[in-house]
Amino acid sequence: MSYSNQSQTNVFAGLQGDLLVEYVLFTVLCSLPCCLFLFINGMMLFTLRSKAVFRETPRYNLLYNVLLADTALLAQSQLLYALAASGLRLTYPVCGVLTMLTILSNEISPLTLMVMSLQRYVAVCYPLRHAQIITITKTAAAICMVWAFSLLNVCMRVLLLLESPLEDNLQMATVCTDTDMMIGPLSYQYNLAYTCVLFVLVAVVISFSYISVVLAARSASIDQASARKARNTLLLHLVQLGLSLCSTLHSVTIISLSKTRDELTISRLKRVLYVCVYLFPRCLSVLIYGLKDQTIRPVLMFYLCCCLQRAKPRHSNKQENKVSL
Repeated sequence: MSYSNQSQTNVFAGLQGDLLVEYVLFTVLCSLPCCLFLFINGMMLFTLRSKAVFRETPRYNLLYNVLLADTALLAQSQLLYALAASGLRLTYPVCGVLTMLTILSNEISPLTLMVMSLQRYVAVCYPLRHAQIITITKTAAAICMVWAFSLLNVCMRVLLLLESPLEDNLQMATVCTDTDMMIGPLSYQYNLAYTCVLFVLVAVVISFSYISVVLAARSASIDQASARKARNTLLLHLVQLGLSLCSTLHSVTIISLSKTRDELTISRLKRVLYVCVYLFPRCLSVLIYGLKDQTIRPVLMFYLCCCLQRAKPRHSNKQENKVSL
C-alpha cells in the first residue's frame, strides 16, 4: 500500500548495479510468500464454508469475516506493490478505487476482532445465556454493521477527495499509493482522527473483555479451562489489533519521515515496512486459528493434502507410460 512515495518512479529508474539486484531480490522474496499465503488463506476460506459446523457457528462466521478481509487486503496490497514496482502510473479515479478498497479491507479486521472479543466475553461470563445472546442471526447483523461502518468511512474519504483539487488530466504524476490520495490537510486530519478513535474504541472493548474474563476466572462457578482459553484468545486479539494499528499508521509515519530522510532511504524503509506491517500480520490469522483450532486443523490439513496430492497421480501416470513403452 504505502511502500512508495512521489519519487518512487525516479528512484526505481535510477537503481543500478547492487541497488537493482537488491530491489529485484526483495520483490521476489516478498511476492513468493504472499502468493503462498494467498493460496493457504483461500483454502482456509473454503474450509470455513465446507462444513455445516463452521457455517452454523457464530465464532467461525466471525473468523471467516476476518480472514476474508485479510485475504482481500493481502491481494490488493500485492497488486499495488506490483504497480509501484513496475512504475506504472494510473489515473486518480482508478487509484482512488484501489486505495479505497484497500482501506475498506484494512478496517474490517479490527472491528470484527472487537465483536469476537465480545463473543468470548459472553461465552465465559454468561455461559448459560451464551446460546441465546450469540446467535447466527445476531452474528450476521453484527458483521453487516461492521461492513456498513467501514463503508461509511470510505464514503467520507471519497467526499473529501472529491472536494480536493486534482490535476486537469486526472493522470497521476507518481505511482498509486494511499498517501497520494490524501490530498489536502483535511484528508490527513480526518485519517489521523478516525484512526485514533477507531483503535481506542476497539482497544477499550478488547481490554474490557480481557479484564472481565480474568476476574470471572477467579469464580469457582466458571470453567477454568474455558476461561484460560478465552484469556489467551483475547491476548491474541490485542496483538492483532496492535499489528493492524501499525499498518493503519503506516502512511502517517511515512509522511513524517519523508520530510527528514532522503529518497533512497524512504524507498527502502517502505519496502521493509510493507513486509512487516502488511504481509506478516495478514498471514497470522490462518496460522493462529487454522493450526490452533482442533476443529479447523484436521479439515484444513485434509484439503491442503488433497491439493498437494493431485499432481502426484499425473506424475506417476507419466512414469507408468514410460515404463510400458
